[in-house]
Amino acid sequence: MPSEYAKTLGARLRAIRTQQGLSLHGVEEKSRGRWKAVVVGSYERGDRSVTVQKLAELADFYGVPVSELLPGRYVIDLERMSQLPREKAGPLARYVATIQSQRGDYNGRVLSIRQEDLRSLAVIYDKSPADLTEELIGWGVLDSEARSAVEAF
Repeated sequence: MPSEYAKTLGARLRAIRTQQGLSLHGVEEKSRGRWKAVVVGSYERGDRSVTVQKLAELADFYGVPVSELLPGRYVIDLERMSQLPREKAGPLARYVATIQSQRGDYNGRVLSIRQEDLRSLAVIYDKSPADLTEELIGWGVLDSEARSAVEAF
């Protein structure tokens, strides 16, 4: 049975892949067979352990920092965020821009945030962390795995 860490890591891998519009078969095709669909799928389910080296290579393939794949961070889908009306996403977009500036991270697809960031955003939106998390999930900018972040509040 997969550990909670392996399941969380797998969910992060799946979130990054799907945000890039790739199926498991699409990963295999795009990587010209370097990443087999069955292997990536087993990583995503947490059924197979991934080495640090393989994780770094997979992050490179997806074009994201390794830190984006590690559990304990939550991924904002920047492309989806840019499609939202300004009245909804304005405060989130400003917060994201500040983080990108501080990190020098302008990959344009996704941005990882921490649990503390969810707490800060909740204050900005004048909502509880749980309510904001549900709203961000509903907007499609945050993966549903982020629900686990609010359990620690």
